[in-house]
Amino acid sequence: DDLVDRDFDVEFPNMLWVADITYIPTRAGWVSAAFVLDAATREIVGWQVTNHLRASLARDALDMALSARLRSGQDVSGLIHHSDRGVQYRSVAYGKSLADSKVVASAGSKGDSYDNAMAEALNSVFKAELIDRQTWPALTDVIVETSKWVGWYNTRRLHSAVGYVPPVQAHRQLFDKQAVAA
Repeated sequence: DDLVDRDFDVEFPNMLWVADITYIPTRAGWVSAAFVLDAATREIVGWQVTNHLRASLARDALDMALSARLRSGQDVSGLIHHSDRGVQYRSVAYGKSLADSKVVASAGSKGDSYDNAMAEALNSVFKAELIDRQTWPALTDVIVETSKWVGWYNTRRLHSAVGYVPPVQAHRQLFDKQAVAA
């Protein structure tokens, strides 16, 4: 079911994550990048870059996000994970990872990119700010530079949607506000 219905506004971190996959041309062939984004803070909480489209691409990004949150003692139970209907997100292994963490799956309608607009927008930003600026030799080059870009994006890039602060700062502020409200 689509539990989001194009409404990506949430008050606190770990309420809604959006996920998608994008493609990058290299001289050695196509590579794929999967991202998981926290809708409240615009923080990239998980990512993976590889040279295939198997379900493990998306699951590795999800596992990165889940393990980081769980290591820091944050509760993700009840979180809504929203994606398109790609086979990677509908796989049994992906569904098990979500269920094991008590995360609720949500998917937009078939073939409608607006249903996952926030994740699609992140892909566009990634391509505009990093990928489209050069010709990529191979997979390892994309992995290294994506890692640097994600670090910069999360810690230094200002976002108007979260008060012109970087995502990690927005996360701290909203997490503290949530703790006070509880």
